[in-house]
Amino acid sequence: MTIARVLSEVDGAVRRVLERCLEGNEISVDEAVTLSSACGPALHALCAVADHLRREQVGDGVGYVVNRNVNFTNVCVKACRFCAFSRTRRSDEGYFLPIEEIVRRALEARSLGATEVCIQAGLAPGMDARFYVDLVRAIKAAAADLDLHAFSPEEIKYAAGLANTSIRYVLEELKDAGLGSLPGTSAEILDDAVRARIAPGRITTAEWIDVVTTAHALGLPTTSTVMYGHVETDRERLEHLDLLRSIQRETGGFTELVPLSFVHEEAPMTLRQQLGDLRPGPTGNEVIRLYAIARLMLGRTIENLQVSWVKDGIRQAQWLLSCGANDLGGTLINESISTAAGAAHGQFQAPAALRRFIRDAGRVPVQRNTRYQALRTFPRERDPDEDGPLDRIDDPDARFGTYAALTEDARFKFRLDLA
Repeated sequence: MTIARVLSEVDGAVRRVLERCLEGNEISVDEAVTLSSACGPALHALCAVADHLRREQVGDGVGYVVNRNVNFTNVCVKACRFCAFSRTRRSDEGYFLPIEEIVRRALEARSLGATEVCIQAGLAPGMDARFYVDLVRAIKAAAADLDLHAFSPEEIKYAAGLANTSIRYVLEELKDAGLGSLPGTSAEILDDAVRARIAPGRITTAEWIDVVTTAHALGLPTTSTVMYGHVETDRERLEHLDLLRSIQRETGGFTELVPLSFVHEEAPMTLRQQLGDLRPGPTGNEVIRLYAIARLMLGRTIENLQVSWVKDGIRQAQWLLSCGANDLGGTLINESISTAAGAAHGQFQAPAALRRFIRDAGRVPVQRNTRYQALRTFPRERDPDEDGPLDRIDDPDARFGTYAALTEDARFKFRLDLA
């Protein structure tokens, strides 16, 4: 069905906004709010326009990266109301991986074909001020060819506080040590009133912006994220996207946007009923609308729109490839944060599985690196020789461990003298 035919079934303000997008115009926050009411034929039209713009902007390739997550500690001095991953220093489930174990995991991943290791963790009390830099140096010394994608803006702020120095100095040291890029997490909704409700004491909007723009100025790209489906309004989440767009126009340092559905099941603010207007995550249509609107708002500035299959599940992730998305993220191998919050979509997707879902969506699989440079493009028809060692692992949980097992592993129990 043609775009014109789809639009013919939509009347009013939604149609006018979609037509403006097709004419090459970026939409305002007000226009994006209008699209947030789209349902039925209007939602179908919104997705069709997003898919059309995606094809124009980035083509039919769908990227993925072969990577491993390492969340080296779950002990944290913060107590964010949405976070089910963190534990206090006195918890029996607190753990802290020593540098040699993190390096071992990175080397294991590289031996299985990974090109990236992604490292994020809690803010453990008693950490040595040099830990972050020492960790980067150790990984790069052992595996110089691995892309090191590590440390949220919250962790960068914490590192600066530990060392009693500036954000810029910390980032300069980490870059010199071999850090390649930062995850743009700890963003949630970049509105301090919302942040005060879901994570009092968390990094502020201005501080988050300071970290990512300083990183960009130093040549360290970052991702960008939005966590939605909790207490924020449509306007607040779209103002968040508009802020990301403004930063990207200034710095050009965001590699992608990753919308993150709020996983509510085990979140403290769900279990403790702390907020009367808390929603149990976004609905399916909300997820689809946000991805499509993100393509319309950001596609000309932040080209890559990544699906979080660990949040939304691989089936919805596949459908989102028809709603503006062009990337399925990573293999992950290990995943602790969403799993702890109650996500039930597992912690690992083999590269062959990702390629199968991409091909089934009528698109072309592209293995990429952290900076979205294509490493290998696969034909539409499966090559029987294309599978690698990660595709042949029968029981990934047994091979790589789980979050639950890690919290019970006596070797890695948190102690202040370990941090």
